[in-house]
Amino acid sequence: MRATAVAALLAVAAVTTAHPAAADVEDVVRERQWALTALRAEEAWGTTRGEGVTVAVLDTGVDAAHPDLDGQVLDGTDLIGMGATRGDRNWARHGTAMAGIIAGHGHGPSRRQGILGIAPAARILPVRGILEEGDPGRAKARENKGGALAEGIRWAADHGADVINLSLGDDSASAHHEAAEDEAVQYALAKGAVVVASAGNGGQAGDHASYPASYPGVIAVTAVDRRGRKAAFSTRSWYATVCAPGVDVVIADPDRSYYEGWGTSAAAAFVSGAVALVRSAHPGLSPAQIKKLLADTAADSPPGGRDDARGHGLVDPVAALRAAEALRPQGVLPEPVPYAQQYFGSGPEPLRPAGRRSGLPALAASAGGLVLLALAAVLARRRGRDRVG
Repeated sequence: MRATAVAALLAVAAVTTAHPAAADVEDVVRERQWALTALRAEEAWGTTRGEGVTVAVLDTGVDAAHPDLDGQVLDGTDLIGMGATRGDRNWARHGTAMAGIIAGHGHGPSRRQGILGIAPAARILPVRGILEEGDPGRAKARENKGGALAEGIRWAADHGADVINLSLGDDSASAHHEAAEDEAVQYALAKGAVVVASAGNGGQAGDHASYPASYPGVIAVTAVDRRGRKAAFSTRSWYATVCAPGVDVVIADPDRSYYEGWGTSAAAAFVSGAVALVRSAHPGLSPAQIKKLLADTAADSPPGGRDDARGHGLVDPVAALRAAEALRPQGVLPEPVPYAQQYFGSGPEPLRPAGRRSGLPALAASAGGLVLLALAAVLARRRGRDRVG
């Protein structure tokens, strides 16, 4: 994972107090979840809420006891084994925020309090593969757990993940391709898991390519604001697939407060939730089909159909669900297609049956050999005479 950093979703402002009144939570938190309106979540929920789908959140850990996620979080794994522990301020903040965006179901009477995710019936599979930026053990983990990202992707694919959310990445100037990570992504795709990653937050720092977003097959997500404009921090790059809300996003925190944050991390989580909806309604579609489906049905597409800032446009789960009805599931790996003919080109020359004519070349060759022998004998006699005389 090199020095892989969380594609930051910075908590910038508290939305509520730690123990707000129920009415305040309902009015403030849900009212500020503008992304659900932008993505037409309620309309999509008329088809599915993500039932039967498992989304792996490879992150800093997930607070399974959070009231907005209670009952949704499966037993996961910790591939770091160091750093902050449950109850510490630097434990599972980023991961819990991403899980809430994907599958938060709210809490309280009729679940009208707290966070609603884009796929509130999906299950979360937590894979702790990075540490929070404020975690004192982060530097040590970078040195000793460099393969955690690749290991985590493979682990998630082997433990039933239908979608793998990677709201993280290295977009520093030294970021580069890592064979083990790329191979892990291809392994997950071959097992049928859709891989979603944040495009990076380097839009004001050189737009360096971010990994794992730039690996083949990954759905890379950039961030936009309420007006659908590219967020200033969002990385522009050739690998951008679609965009999603990434500014003023309400997030849940293990401290039971709610905050507004920003980042392509949040955008990736929204897209992972949208993929969960598609996967729930159309489980047979392959990762490649779903990636193309999201691109083909994106809303507010840029001129020409795509650009590096917003990909193919704003992810649209409603349009994707409708278009998916016309698709026939394909295998996760390319299927060989037989060639229509027996040979490429005209094929080999047919063998001719042996006959009188077929023996002529051989006879001619034999006769030629006899003539050469006779000439050799004559020359030998002449040379003998020359030597004597």
